[in-house]
Amino acid sequence: MSDILTRLVAEARLDMERRRALTTPDALERAIHDYTPKDFIGSLRGPHLAVIAEMKQRTPSMGVLSDDYRPLDLARAYTEGGASAISVLTHMAGFGGRTEHVVAARLATDRPILRKDFITDPYEIGEARGAGADAVLLIVAALEGGELARLLAVARSRGMAALVEVHDESEARVAVEAGAQAVGVNHRDLRTFEVDLGLTERLRPLIPNEVALVAESGIHSVADARRLREAGADAILVGEMLMRAVDVAACLRELASL
Repeated sequence: MSDILTRLVAEARLDMERRRALTTPDALERAIHDYTPKDFIGSLRGPHLAVIAEMKQRTPSMGVLSDDYRPLDLARAYTEGGASAISVLTHMAGFGGRTEHVVAARLATDRPILRKDFITDPYEIGEARGAGADAVLLIVAALEGGELARLLAVARSRGMAALVEVHDESEARVAVEAGAQAVGVNHRDLRTFEVDLGLTERLRPLIPNEVALVAESGIHSVADARRLREAGADAILVGEMLMRAVDVAACLRELASL
């Protein structure tokens, strides 16, 4: 892993241990039992480009995106704008996120929710469902050996979906071989934070048609979204563009019409 990714994963693990110490296994299992996951994978398939609308308070590369960060209000606006699903950043140190933000978003939307973090432990998957998430992000570059297959199996056992994130050809092959049902192509290199929108076009041939393909990062305009749709993406994950939009719902409606 790169130094940046190593740090983000280490921070996520440290915060996970803090949260785990504040709850009990019985309480976690009760929360898991009380929520029935929605169909995240199904939300990515349709006649138009599916939009996963992402909320995050800040990022390591762009700094603060919102001085008045309100996950509940954002989830409501994203739903009104026609988002197919909602992504909630829960990484505290790098993105200002908390699992409580998933809880807040769930109160305001009936759309599937993706819990986005640097997940490396089965606990975080159960925790995600207990908070009201329907899917988790699994980053190939953040996992070693058979960890991806193991975490995919845990997600299935919890009745949840997983979006498996890749950034190059070898990672795309690893994701497909592990049985991923949804693959996210991250245009942002986590080693340098540089963005290459052409990556979806290059990796598309490696992703079977029955696997949902999500294009992530660096999408700043309708033209960018259209390019990715034409490249074969089933869905796009958009964060910064929406967080900076004056009219979030209108921006989303335009993207979702492609």
